Amino acid sequence: MGASNPFAILEPKTVVDPVCGMQVEPARAAGKHSHEGVEYHFCSVHCLNQFQGNPGKYLSGESAAEAMPGGEYTCPMHPEVVQVGPGTCPLCGMALEPKEFNLEEEDTTELDGMTRRLQVSVGFTAPLFVMAMGGVGPVWLQALLATPVVLWCGWVLFERGWAGVVNRSPNMFTLITMGTGVAYGFSVFAVLFPGMIPAELHGHGGEAPVYFEAAAVIITLVLLGQVLELRARRATSSAIRGLLGLTPKTARRIEKDGERDVAIEDVHRGDRLRVRPGERVPVDGVVVEGESAVDESMITGEATPAGKTAGSRVTGGTMNGTGGFVMEAERVGAETLLAQIVRMVNEAQRSRAPIQRLADRVAGWFVPAVVLISGVTFVVWSVFGPEPAMAHALVNAISVLIIACPCALGLATPMSIMVGTGRGAVEGVLIRNAEALEVLSKVDTLVVDKTGTLTEGRPKVVELYTAEGVSGNELLAMAAGLEQSSEHPLAEAVMRRAGELGVAPVQAENFQSVTGQGVTGMAHGEMVLLGNGRLMEAFGVDVNQAAAGHALRWKTEGWTVIYVARGKRLTGLLAVADPIKASTREALDMLRGEGLRIVMLTGDSKEAAGAVARQLGIEEVEAEVLPGAKHEAVSRLVETGHVVAMAGDGVNDAPALARAQVGIAMGNGADIAMESASVTLVKGDLRGIVRARRLSAAVVRNIRENLFFAFFYNLLGVPVAAGLLYPFFGILLSPMMAAAAMTLSSVSVIGNALRLRRARL
Repeated sequence: MGASNPFAILEPKTVVDPVCGMQVEPARAAGKHSHEGVEYHFCSVHCLNQFQGNPGKYLSGESAAEAMPGGEYTCPMHPEVVQVGPGTCPLCGMALEPKEFNLEEEDTTELDGMTRRLQVSVGFTAPLFVMAMGGVGPVWLQALLATPVVLWCGWVLFERGWAGVVNRSPNMFTLITMGTGVAYGFSVFAVLFPGMIPAELHGHGGEAPVYFEAAAVIITLVLLGQVLELRARRATSSAIRGLLGLTPKTARRIEKDGERDVAIEDVHRGDRLRVRPGERVPVDGVVVEGESAVDESMITGEATPAGKTAGSRVTGGTMNGTGGFVMEAERVGAETLLAQIVRMVNEAQRSRAPIQRLADRVAGWFVPAVVLISGVTFVVWSVFGPEPAMAHALVNAISVLIIACPCALGLATPMSIMVGTGRGAVEGVLIRNAEALEVLSKVDTLVVDKTGTLTEGRPKVVELYTAEGVSGNELLAMAAGLEQSSEHPLAEAVMRRAGELGVAPVQAENFQSVTGQGVTGMAHGEMVLLGNGRLMEAFGVDVNQAAAGHALRWKTEGWTVIYVARGKRLTGLLAVADPIKASTREALDMLRGEGLRIVMLTGDSKEAAGAVARQLGIEEVEAEVLPGAKHEAVSRLVETGHVVAMAGDGVNDAPALARAQVGIAMGNGADIAMESASVTLVKGDLRGIVRARRLSAAVVRNIRENLFFAFFYNLLGVPVAAGLLYPFFGILLSPMMAAAAMTLSSVSVIGNALRLRRARL
């Protein structure tokens, strides 16, 4: 392939058909064609003809990716292998999977094809097995039954095994096909040329031995394992695909000339959409009219519907209750939370945990070592074994190749990671990569931001003080009248509180902002003031002792005090605070119970930080910290040997999130925080960290169990297959039993990984 070919696979020994996207070996291509000095290879004459008719269409860099369902495909065991369209991994032979989820119906071609091969294989192998075990039926009939099993049903296995040899990466299929190929080839030779078989290989009846049933049964068992594996891999993504499928296909858009239903793809940011009772929210956005309760359990795991009023945020795919509302679209398409969930889970499932390096190192020398052991087994049995020595040597050498298949070793880590990240997504914990999933269980220090992480991150009016003769509603109406023209967060808090109580703002005029102090205006012919103590002092407003006492107490609590005056008379005070999340105290208690050290880093004032720390029992606090200083503080903790997780939600937290071994972003925070973090808590609830740690511990434990199964099985199985127990107990392992044991090991690893779907978090 030339350098300009945009369809080259990452592996140098194969190329990709630019028409269909299939992987092609140049030496075995059905055809080739040179275009503008570059030679292209094709899987079939049909693809060659298509390309010759319009090369530009297939070299635009778009057609292959668009023509194949799912676009790019990758290997679950080797994420570095990527190609356009489905196929098999040239390194391990496993079926490639789509890199990205989509709403289209899942492609089951690989599973359907493998299932058909298994069904045909069972149909031919069952009578063959009965004949061989019962010693009935001529050998030519056994050959007829075994041939379609080996040459058609098992052909896909031989292709994968050969690809491993060609790419200098022998894999599990290399061992399987070497064993079955030798067994079948020897048997065919024995049927066609019985006189050429050495007499020492003949059985007691004087007939040359055949192993058709062994080859057929082995291929049948391997196909069974492949079908079970493909089904299990489909199951790992079912929950995420189900979430993605919850997105409505249409939305009801409000336009100048009325309302109409439009395809979800045609919804744009800023569109106003009507959500009727019982409908799903079409995209992420904010409620602008109406009120309802929305079931967000698919995202947050909370069974209780969340109340939504004007200003509340809603998430695409969640279910509206009995009320109706109008929303403004803010995030559409790939920007929605659901799309982000799917993307992050995809990334996590394709990533590799540090513990995987152990399996990779072992696999690198495992296959050559097994081939060597098989060769030594053949030599030792042929020289020192009982009669017929050569028959014993052949059977035991084949058994070693079959039982040592490293598929269980290869599946041990990826299966646990895939199931674990999928389970985390269902729990509202999005894990970006496998390394974070592994490290989470080792975290001993949690650094937390205050605003938006420990607190709600949205100021609220929490208390009022009114002067004699002034009601609370009058005070709010006066404050809202001035604040309705402001975009300051404190103004938003005042307006929201007035809206909750149904208080209409007074009509204010001549609105003016006084930098660093507050705002002024005219209402009912009088000057109205709203701001801090300095504003009151500047305009000569008398703050009585009672009001001053309230202001002092509120400031001690870390609350912001807003003074409201009419003319030179103080009418009241408003206390604005960022309330601590209802779940924060419980979450921190749980984390302390698991031995974590809690440190608060915040850019807020020392008074506000101290007040929150006192309420939550946090002893280590650094306040008025700039983003760079947060990064440095986390670095100090990491450099002193701590395993640090950082939880934050804002742009200013991004550097520290990236520096920590595990960055944890609040799902209701800034996009850059989520991009910098390796874990996102969808609901922004710190209890999610507890769930994430427990999930991490469960996944790491599961991986270790899987690796134990794989290593222990091979350490035990290979010597038995080689005949080590024969001199002492007379025990030999037939190739069929070796194949059954090999399949059982893979199934045990898969089954153990799937237990994570039911783990208690």
